Amino acid sequence: MSENILGMRQISKEFTGVKALASVNFKVKKGEIHCLVGENGAGKSTLMKVLSGVYPYGTYEGDIVFEGAVQQFHKITDSVKAGIVIIYQELALFPDLTVYENIFAGNEVKRGKLVDWNRTIVNAKDMLRKVKLNINPETLVKDLGVGKQQLVEIAKALSKDVKLLILDEPTAALNEDDSENLLQLLRELKTQGITCIMISHKLKEVISIADSATVLRDGQTICTLDGSKGEITENAIIKHMVGREINDIYPKRPNPSIGEDVLELRNWSAFDPQLGRHVAKNVNFHVRKGEIVGIAGLMGSGRTELALSIFGNPKAYKLQGELVLEGVPRKFAHTSDAIGAGIAYVTEDRKGNGLFLAQDIKSNITAAHLRGISTSGVINDNEEVKIASEYKNSMHIKAPSVIQLVGKLSGGNQQKVSLGKWLFVGPKLLILDEPTRGIDVGAKFEIYTIMNKLISEGMSIIMISSELGEVLGMSDRVYVMAEGEIKGELSIAEADQEKIMQLATQ
Repeated sequence: MSENILGMRQISKEFTGVKALASVNFKVKKGEIHCLVGENGAGKSTLMKVLSGVYPYGTYEGDIVFEGAVQQFHKITDSVKAGIVIIYQELALFPDLTVYENIFAGNEVKRGKLVDWNRTIVNAKDMLRKVKLNINPETLVKDLGVGKQQLVEIAKALSKDVKLLILDEPTAALNEDDSENLLQLLRELKTQGITCIMISHKLKEVISIADSATVLRDGQTICTLDGSKGEITENAIIKHMVGREINDIYPKRPNPSIGEDVLELRNWSAFDPQLGRHVAKNVNFHVRKGEIVGIAGLMGSGRTELALSIFGNPKAYKLQGELVLEGVPRKFAHTSDAIGAGIAYVTEDRKGNGLFLAQDIKSNITAAHLRGISTSGVINDNEEVKIASEYKNSMHIKAPSVIQLVGKLSGGNQQKVSLGKWLFVGPKLLILDEPTRGIDVGAKFEIYTIMNKLISEGMSIIMISSELGEVLGMSDRVYVMAEGEIKGELSIAEADQEKIMQLATQ
């Protein structure tokens, strides 16, 4: 593996005066798994878009050397022809088409001028075998889970005779089993001579799979770590990523002051008419003032559904039981009722449901509380800019100004905008659903610090998280859900990963 399949030399890229990449050097050996790590906004995705032709030759400075030859990719199809295929976190599949149609979309198997569908299906079966996905190729993609859709994307890449496979946060939306299956597949592809570049914020995955790891920070190459020399460790990666050591990624709260119940659910159930079943059943649950309550459980356990049933029931579940807020039984007919009562919900899907990506930071931060910047129904533009600027500064949102489009921000900064939007409402109870999904360790630390500050000011937080380390590191108490039910309550003193998983799999 001494031969370099890829060399990117002195790569620089600017966006309207902002330097996203500054003389980046990046080398990848043939047949290795090379992880690219760094904080959100460090330049990882930008570098890969330069490599794959999304940002075409002429829009950046520097050279791309692939298999010993300098390349000039003017479009994505040029890099694909060379054997470079990139798979993004947001999968590029057609949900209403079959698996075999997706695998060969744009790369059709033809007989003469016509598509040979019989041969396409046979070839699709071969590709599915390579990724160890035992499904009927005539299945519609929308009927597959996210983990299987990810494997279809890889099968699609293999159908193009890929030499260098790039994966951008491939496990961000996967559960632990699907994540491990994907990593094992990458190890097997490596034995077949396929080189992989993987962008990931999950440091444990990087440590387990990387032969080499390159760290970017502020658009510059910081270092490349060699796995064979034991250089790829969590402490080393974090230190190089953030420019300092973070000895405790979960900041401690000095002298937590926990008060009376803010929210209590009594025999609370939510029935989903579309699914024809309960998504929450006989839940008894309480949250106190100044407390972070973690909700753990596997995907599909009912955690998000429970949160939505509390937050004004936007999914129109049939509700039973009692919701008591600050000692008073309440019924919310709409999310606006819940917001008015002091409950806010930061969704797990910030791009789909949490933010207006085509609008700027100020519009997003004030969106849930326009009355706070309005007089007689007219928005005060100056007040909007002032409020948004205050949140931008206090939450360390990295952007040139509050008129920056949210869709142009990194994932960590988007999450801060989403959080700022709901803090502007002034809630008593904040529900955070997967608050650090898809963001880097530095941004996670900042989010945790914000959470601790809010708790110290008397707010209460319900935190739903699939990361057990996060649940254990930030919670005062933990509820564990499975099949819509609370399977157990643990104090943080008695909670550990084994006990949580035992309850989650009951």
